[in-house]
Amino acid sequence: MEQNNLKIKYILYARKSSEQDDRQVLSLESQGKELEEVIKREKLEIVERLEESHSAKAPGRPVFDKIVEKIEKGEANGLLVWSPNRISRNSMDTGRIVYLLDLGKLLEIRTPSQVFKNTPNDKFLLNLFCSQAKLENDNKGVDVKRGLKTKAEMGWYPTYATLGYKQDPLKEKGKKEITKDRERFNLVRKMFDLMLTGNYTAPKILQIATDEWGLRNRKGKKIARSTIYRFFTNSFYYGVFEYPVGSGNWYQGKHEPMITEEEYDQIQLLLGRKGRPRPKRHTFAYRGPMQCGECGSMVTADEKNQIICSECKYKFSYKNTFDCPRCGTAIEKMKDPTRMRYIYYHCTKKRKRDFKCSQGVIEEKELEKQIIKALDKLEIPPEFHLWAMKWFRKENEKESEDRNKILKNQQVTYESCVKKIDALIDMRANEELTPEEFMNRKSALNREKLRLNELLNDTDDRVSKWLDKAEKLFTFARDAKEELKNGDLEKKKSILSNLGSNLVLKDKILVIPVEKPFLEMQKVASTVRGIHERFEPSENNKNPVKTGGNRLKIEDFYSKSCELLRG
Repeated sequence: MEQNNLKIKYILYARKSSEQDDRQVLSLESQGKELEEVIKREKLEIVERLEESHSAKAPGRPVFDKIVEKIEKGEANGLLVWSPNRISRNSMDTGRIVYLLDLGKLLEIRTPSQVFKNTPNDKFLLNLFCSQAKLENDNKGVDVKRGLKTKAEMGWYPTYATLGYKQDPLKEKGKKEITKDRERFNLVRKMFDLMLTGNYTAPKILQIATDEWGLRNRKGKKIARSTIYRFFTNSFYYGVFEYPVGSGNWYQGKHEPMITEEEYDQIQLLLGRKGRPRPKRHTFAYRGPMQCGECGSMVTADEKNQIICSECKYKFSYKNTFDCPRCGTAIEKMKDPTRMRYIYYHCTKKRKRDFKCSQGVIEEKELEKQIIKALDKLEIPPEFHLWAMKWFRKENEKESEDRNKILKNQQVTYESCVKKIDALIDMRANEELTPEEFMNRKSALNREKLRLNELLNDTDDRVSKWLDKAEKLFTFARDAKEELKNGDLEKKKSILSNLGSNLVLKDKILVIPVEKPFLEMQKVASTVRGIHERFEPSENNKNPVKTGGNRLKIEDFYSKSCELLRG
């Protein structure tokens, strides 16, 4: 080939790597065969054939660098490759090739299906194809990290299982669970037992396990002496793990622990470690459903622990601290020191990198006061809850006769539709209908049958489901406030998520967009409170509403209230 009276001398370049995205790429031999066909067909002059097995994700390929050097020296001015993504998957190498085209030292890049010359459009397309290959790599890297994080959150260690465990070979990649390695599990446990006696050093235990028990890793090699201390300080063996290592993100594993947490602590003392690594198992009641009202980032929480020294009354944070910074008294030797725990919620400020969010922090106690204030509007007394559910059930009984009639009529219609389908099949068997007529009419009847079946199920279940929803709504209104004050973290989290979605925190004020069922409940609760206020507590009974006579009176008020019956 010639360009501007210059003869093009090509270097044939084939590349293959072990990357995930290269699994479907032709082998070096196959690439070479296809390119040889191009050479014969186009009668190309090849000055050198070069191959390498190397990733193109980053600069530093020896053979590629050699090709660039030959082109710069004028030993070649053409490049023959199987695909543009064989040239580069990183921006630096792509730029080197495009710059050689700009300089006129590289005249042409040829593939079996396309030719790139030193023209603006061709250089743009070449850059685009190489950038697309880089994008695919970047996206796959993000996907892999996301998949590993998800697996860790599910309780499964996302990388290779440690000694004594193995990944379940029957599970597909990405879903492999950690199980006991029956060949090594008991031997590894014996190593921990020896350490717990306090009579052996870590290197001595490794020597016994290796020489006397014949313990080897999964590859059949001896365990390195340098890894034995890392082995005895690995929290994975008592059921928790940090991923990624050093990130501070700890997860409760689903694998079977080999030792107890108490045994792990004892081993750390025997190894002479001051303190011990501990997962930050902070679970915050209201972290998760809230967003910052200024920048839209998620709201997170932090815990602050402080202690007042019993000797010098100095207040300090005792996280990773063992002595009072002022007087040097060890915390464990202090006499009844005052301990304080605070939880603060604040914007993560991660959504908009260039935006300086001005939102400060709010203490959990203050946040909880605002949630309780929202629940105050919903709260109903137990008397009204009992009366309301009794009223619903009576209404259900009144409607049961009509509902049964509807069900009966729907059943008759459904059976009639089934008979029509049977008759249609007979007509087709007797060749009274063409195949096309049969399929059209059968399709219409099947749709009608499905619709009638859904009506039957809906009519039968609708009222009972509605009663169940009403029961849950009234129970929530009755108990949520008390459970928020005294319930555990999971109960508090559940109450806030049930109360509303898309919660917004701005200027230390929590905005709760109340959903429709709770809007109606607010109206009902307000009316009920008005009724209860009419009953003044007597001197002998602070809560006369619960006595028999007043209970009947108050239920009478409920029954006559248009607002309650409408709600």
